[in-house]
Amino acid sequence: MANSKSAEKRIRVNERRRLQNQRHRSESRTLLKKAQVAIEGGISPDTDVALVAAIRKLDQTADKGIIHKNAAARRKSRLMARYNKAAGIGKAAQAEA
Repeated sequence: MANSKSAEKRIRVNERRRLQNQRHRSESRTLLKKAQVAIEGGISPDTDVALVAAIRKLDQTADKGIIHKNAAARRKSRLMARYNKAAGIGKAAQAEA
């Protein structure tokens, strides 16, 4: 239990921020999953839109400090590797061929 007014306020602020961060984190996961499903469905203009949305949201969450910038970079890298493999470009596609 908080012992001072400032500690009580800190509890309230932390809870508000936790909920905001949770929304951003959840949305980034959702967009990431949508992009992965779109890539598995084949490369199309819709896939590109989903990919850009996922990358944008990952960058935003990293900029806000919700996820670490290296975690965002890793997720973007893995997403682009899947995309390039499906599109038949890059090292991933050449390794299989």
